[in-house]
Amino acid sequence: MRLIDNYFLEHPHTGVVTLCAYLCLSEGYTVNVKRIRRLMRLMGLMAVYPAKKLSIGNKAHKIYPYLLRGLIIKRVNQVWQTDITYIPMKKGFMYMMAVIDVKSRYILNWSVSNTMDAAWCTEVLEETIALHGKPEIFNTDQGSQFTSAEFQKVLDDNTIRISMDGKGRALDNIFIRALLEKP
Repeated sequence: MRLIDNYFLEHPHTGVVTLCAYLCLSEGYTVNVKRIRRLMRLMGLMAVYPAKKLSIGNKAHKIYPYLLRGLIIKRVNQVWQTDITYIPMKKGFMYMMAVIDVKSRYILNWSVSNTMDAAWCTEVLEETIALHGKPEIFNTDQGSQFTSAEFQKVLDDNTIRISMDGKGRALDNIFIRALLEKP
């Protein structure tokens, strides 16, 4: 238990399987996953990781329809997409937001933050527009950062049409997800 505690203190994102492998391979103990799980539960240890749903909508915010169904994307700056993912770190994790041009598959802008609030997302959007002009359509998921008034105001002020993925429709935002979810 002392070894588990010491290792976990340095690596709080470590799960049961990784901890078991560490004890077996590095420390020479013969233990199995069930024993490590039991000891971690007894010690009150649980790996630190973000919830699976990074983008949770706010029911008070306005949701826009998905505009890309059946749309043939013919030119650059016709459609941009964005999404947020997390990056595991030695002590916790960081969030990364990226904006991609769907036609060229070019990453227009990206940013890393330790919080995923609407102000950060809005700042990334404004910076991207300043660097690359503006798209006709901007597609996001229904996360509260993207449905916030400040984020949508930037899109409205630049006369950009807003498109949002359907609830539970991960494939609607496939181009940006393919980039962000690579191992």
